[in-house]
Amino acid sequence: MSSNYVNSQNMKLEVVVLPVADVDRTKDFNKMQKVWFITGASRGFGLEIAKAALAAGDRVVATVRSQPAQLATTLHNHPELYVVQMDVTQEDQVQEAVKQGIARFGQVDVLVNNAGFGMVTAIEEATDAEVRKQYDTNVFGLLNVTRAVLPYLRQQKSGHVINISSLFGYDAVPGWGLYGSTKFAVEGISKGLAIELAPLGIHVTAVAPGLFSTDFLSTESYVVPKTIIDDYQATVGPMRSGAEALHGNQPGDPKKFAAVILQLANTEHPPLHLPVGKDTVAMYQSNAAKMAREIEAWLPVATSTDHDQRIAASTIA
Repeated sequence: MSSNYVNSQNMKLEVVVLPVADVDRTKDFNKMQKVWFITGASRGFGLEIAKAALAAGDRVVATVRSQPAQLATTLHNHPELYVVQMDVTQEDQVQEAVKQGIARFGQVDVLVNNAGFGMVTAIEEATDAEVRKQYDTNVFGLLNVTRAVLPYLRQQKSGHVINISSLFGYDAVPGWGLYGSTKFAVEGISKGLAIELAPLGIHVTAVAPGLFSTDFLSTESYVVPKTIIDDYQATVGPMRSGAEALHGNQPGDPKKFAAVILQLANTEHPPLHLPVGKDTVAMYQSNAAKMAREIEAWLPVATSTDHDQRIAASTIA
């Protein structure tokens, strides 16, 4: 077995653009070699982030569900790479993988929770098992990895948790409602973590990419439900037929996305929310404006529920 990988299964919303001035103020911060822990690194964003981090002179613990040797070969058996086989839904494997990464490199500075998959379905169509599988990976898997890494970050009093969200975590799109709901959860978890971890010197950022030319829209990367209901043909139908047709024609360049993640990790004061891609920014702005209009239209009703003025107890004889 190559020393570059280990099979741990056998062991048991504010929109922020990173300003150039902020990066300029952190030149010394940028010089620090970092240790990355990246989930879902076999392809797509995870692979590109791993490549970019290694090219920047950092160390990388990259996790995959299978074929760790293949990823090590893809990344040329880089001496600063350590590939670990684990499934984010299996907490014992996650704990062991993190221990292995710490044993190899001594610390973790940047956690990238990237592992996840999509599901194109009407909400009613998806079975309980299908929904749970989606949440087990995209939400509970993220929590498994975060729980495993945070004790080390707390001990260091430093670190950065980067959770990969989605433009579908900013608004609902037919056919992507359940997947989007997992990303709404990621946004909320990130916000809560940020408040709790800030006093400990640990940063949290939810990064919401738009459509990038990764394998996300290939038939190998998303699932469809076993049950199809004809009544949803007008809304979900076009998404079912159009997802693979869009594959390879997405506007975003995944290498540029990886460069943004590197910039984010090397920023001394990173944002909590970072939409990446013109489509994501547009979706955020559209949803924020829509919500503002709805609240304004219903403001008299929304603010009508306080108790009527009470007589203070001290005034009663």
